[in-house]
Amino acid sequence: MINSPRVCVQVQSVYIESQSIPEDERYVFAYTVTIRNLGRHSVQLLRRYWLITNSNGRETEVQGEGVIGEKPLILPSNEFQYTSGAILETPLGTMEGHYEMVDHQGESFRVAIPVFRLAIPTLIN
Repeated sequence: MINSPRVCVQVQSVYIESQSIPEDERYVFAYTVTIRNLGRHSVQLLRRYWLITNSNGRETEVQGEGVIGEKPLILPSNEFQYTSGAILETPLGTMEGHYEMVDHQGESFRVAIPVFRLAIPTLIN
């Protein structure tokens, strides 16, 4: 693809202690994703793919249309931010994946979501 759109993805995660039940192996995390369009043309997010791995090595794949019920159109020099969540059976895990997007000419492309950690605060040094 010529002049591929420049899209940057950043993620921050937080442990939700009030919804977690460690004795039942339920650890709830929220993550906020910021998708920045650094290009000169609009892009649209169509699909998502996540690989969630807990500290026991158990992998879960999640994929689907859009994010949080939306297929956001991100204008040049703008960003789209959303918050979602994940539930793990362990107090530590990781998430990574990609978004399938389309540019202003209808060309599909993928944007990698870098691996990030889900961890209860007491595990982080």
